[in-house]
Amino acid sequence: MKVIDCGTLVDGTGKAPITDARILVEDGRVTEVGPAESVDAPDGAEHVDHSGETVIPGLIDAHLHLKGTRSMDPFDWVRESSELNTARATADARTLLESGFTAIRDVGSDAGIPVRDAIDDGTIPGPRVFTSGRSFSQTAGHGDAHYLPYEWATSRDAGGDGIVDGADECRKGARKRIREGADLIKIMTTGGVLSEKDAPSQSQFTDAEIRAFTEEAHRVGIPVASHAQGAPGIKSALRNGVDTIEHGFYIDQECLDLFEETGAVFVPTLAIMHRLIEEGADYGVPEYGLEKARNASEAHFDATRRAYEAGVPIALGTDFLGPEPMAHGENALEAELFVDEVGMSEHEAIVAGTGTAAETVPVDDIGTLTVGNHADIVAFEESPLDDITNLYEPTTVYKGGERA
Repeated sequence: MKVIDCGTLVDGTGKAPITDARILVEDGRVTEVGPAESVDAPDGAEHVDHSGETVIPGLIDAHLHLKGTRSMDPFDWVRESSELNTARATADARTLLESGFTAIRDVGSDAGIPVRDAIDDGTIPGPRVFTSGRSFSQTAGHGDAHYLPYEWATSRDAGGDGIVDGADECRKGARKRIREGADLIKIMTTGGVLSEKDAPSQSQFTDAEIRAFTEEAHRVGIPVASHAQGAPGIKSALRNGVDTIEHGFYIDQECLDLFEETGAVFVPTLAIMHRLIEEGADYGVPEYGLEKARNASEAHFDATRRAYEAGVPIALGTDFLGPEPMAHGENALEAELFVDEVGMSEHEAIVAGTGTAAETVPVDDIGTLTVGNHADIVAFEESPLDDITNLYEPTTVYKGGERA
């Protein structure tokens, strides 16, 4: 039994923070939590003192990529070996854990499943990983020769088994990912910023194709995430059962109504757009990507503000990949942007990165410091309730009640 005393406790549910709080942890899970005066410390328990600090649940990045790349040059992404990138992704996993992210949702990579399994069996340190494996795109879609110049797309099959067309192929592809052990399915229902020959406004996949993915995923109890930037592709995804919308640049009122109707979670990924515009040119991002990012940026931030004002559940997700300026370890940037650009309070931004982010994964025992949940805990000497940028500087991180 471990007794953790907290100066201020944010439990991730959205309830008001508790001062002079106490958490009891046994076998890696929370057994009791509340004001210290009402939570008795058992005899012989190990005491941990964070009574001068602010304690929150472990943070969750609900949209990133364990790609392991160290370059923003699309040509490098095909030149680098998958073995090298998987090795680098293990280093990124350690960095994420040390920076306070005790769980992540990897929405498209080759390294996600092996890195997850190595963390789970204790071989390497890292957060709890929920991964889609490789994502799915239609031919000539956002993931067809994903991020690569057109000349490469036409000269090699860069998409592999992630390129599917027709409902039958989509269904078979989803079943293959499930067999491989994916925790969710990731699809592309619009074009995107870093794919050369399409645009965020262009819809991709038919209704029948989207339904094939969601039917197969929901049959085994896992969610479907959709890269969806233009309004028509967002609506198609929501109407056909997708659980989370990623990016959502051009959300309109009908989209907001569908969010309310379906209960889907919005993961806006403001951080990558911010970094693309501010620093992308310095790190080899192609000009076509920079131009699309600049053109979409104002609408993206406005859509996120309107979703927030409408009460749509918003989860923290960065879309970080690994290389500068999207290096893992600085993932708290998304929470900073929620406060500075969207209008969330610091407490709301923390909930977006804990309790709400946990709604994007197929488990119900992370994201909040409530009885029965994993004791994933982060302590801060300088409170993020006072200044959200303090999220960048955790003093102590616990995963399953053990210091990381």
